[in-house]
Amino acid sequence: MIKKIIIVLFLLIGVNQVKSQDEGQIVIGTKHILHSNILNEDREYWVSLPESYSKEGSSYKKYPLLILLDGNIHFKPISGMVNYMSSDIYRSWKIPEMIVVGIQNVDRRRDYTPDKIVTVRENNSGGGESFLSFLKDELIPEMDQKYRTGPYRILFGHSLGGLLATHAYMKEETPFNAFIAVDPSFGTWDEKTMDKKLDAVTSRSFERFIYIATANWGKINFRNRDRHIRLYEALNSKCEGGFPAKLEYFENENHGSVPPIAFYNGISTIFEGYGISYRNVESIEELIQHFQSLSHRLSWDFRPPEHLVNRIGYRMLQSRDEMDKSKALAFFILNTKNFPDSFNAYDSLGEAYEAMGDNEKAIENYKKSLELYPHNEHARLKIESLDNDE
Repeated sequence: MIKKIIIVLFLLIGVNQVKSQDEGQIVIGTKHILHSNILNEDREYWVSLPESYSKEGSSYKKYPLLILLDGNIHFKPISGMVNYMSSDIYRSWKIPEMIVVGIQNVDRRRDYTPDKIVTVRENNSGGGESFLSFLKDELIPEMDQKYRTGPYRILFGHSLGGLLATHAYMKEETPFNAFIAVDPSFGTWDEKTMDKKLDAVTSRSFERFIYIATANWGKINFRNRDRHIRLYEALNSKCEGGFPAKLEYFENENHGSVPPIAFYNGISTIFEGYGISYRNVESIEELIQHFQSLSHRLSWDFRPPEHLVNRIGYRMLQSRDEMDKSKALAFFILNTKNFPDSFNAYDSLGEAYEAMGDNEKAIENYKKSLELYPHNEHARLKIESLDNDE
């Protein structure tokens, strides 16, 4: 089933490469150059913004940041998946909308290896710490300055990129809150090296979420799987309480085919429960508790999404059950508390008060909506209509 979903997503994503003589191009992102003083070179990165980013009245929204290593390979498919899984257009809403950043490669062996690899011939491995410093001190600050980023950040890496993502997860300090390490190349982490790294892990790592995917490498499969399992079980044994992590094995995928499927599963695992259906919520207490549990698992405050709360409110407002109708108002009020700069939250609260016959409160909230977004014609017409009725 998952494979069918991924195939459909690739077909959808492929449309970005279609050119029309009449309509121009379909664009999924923009290219940027940042000069890194840390790496002493220019680095190119690509950015894909959420569907709602440029919508009128949405300037209050901030978005989690998803950074992709090997962006030249993974940017297009993963940007498409994030868009499909989060935007209002498709109404999937399994994950929050995100700003996706794909970093283009210069030298993978240099940038993604945290330790110097000793070989017969001289090599430039072991630059992983410098690259992580580039992310923390140069790229992320630039993103925070240019875009409306939220402080929740996810790092995705495959192969050597997965090695660096795992290393970053195990560090005492990191700017990332969650990690997706796809078939990480642990070839240089023998038992002695791995044990040394595990001994240095502190409780800070367990405030983050990590998803590790393992592919089928055929004849050398067990050696690769054993390293991943050994690391996962050792981390689990060090964690007091529930271990916020998942290790998943893909028997039918190889090292090259696993990234898109692993990303889908990984990001879904991180945000498991985020996409709760509006039909399954019976009370505001239940909804708040649900997202408090999610926030506790991810060590971050994820409030119930505005669109979800609105749909629950309207479902109850339009119910034939008088008890449901009496519950509706609390959901609309919750949205105005959690999203005080949203014109739509106040517009919807105005409709709720109007439906309950409280025109004074309805006008008050329609006016607040107009203050936040003067082009809201719905609120303007409602105010005129209700004023005339009085």
